[in-house]
Amino acid sequence: METSSLEIIKILQKRNISVFSLTDFRRLFAVKNTQTLYKKIARLEKEGIIESLIKGKYLFTFNKNTTDYTIANYLYSPSYISLETALSYYGIITGFPHSTTSITVKKPRVFQYQGREFTYSQIVPTLYFGMEKDKNFLIASPEKALVDYIYFGNKGLRGKDFEEMDFSVIDRKKLALYAKMANIRKLPIW
Repeated sequence: METSSLEIIKILQKRNISVFSLTDFRRLFAVKNTQTLYKKIARLEKEGIIESLIKGKYLFTFNKNTTDYTIANYLYSPSYISLETALSYYGIITGFPHSTTSITVKKPRVFQYQGREFTYSQIVPTLYFGMEKDKNFLIASPEKALVDYIYFGNKGLRGKDFEEMDFSVIDRKKLALYAKMANIRKLPIW
């Protein structure tokens, strides 16, 4: 028996699903036939119930708790929000960057979705730490976001303007520990 669009909406809402893959959808709705799977997805897109983020990954449009941060974590995984986006989130820098910036251990990438840009910078696996779950996304702690910013600044991939930054939320001991782990000798706040 075919699952109706209304039933699909109810199930996705009940499970609080905001983003999913074709594989997730196939499993959740027990769709065995690949052609049937693609037809259901196409129908849901046409009805405006879901939107394609990138090939094989979708957004459930009725879930109002979905943020750009949730989408960023899902588009390219593993990843966590960091750099300018996290620094802005914590009020360390003013304003909001035009791109949602994330860190990954995979190749650097940039994705566009509905006029929004999602940028992923690659870091070595030993420096992939210091993130925490906030609501439904992973984000660098304030200290790790600053260390990531300095790390990429030292490589010439980010600016090094620290004069406008507000370091009041930074735990200096944690920052020193993270900086040592990243082999950063000079910090802007001492």
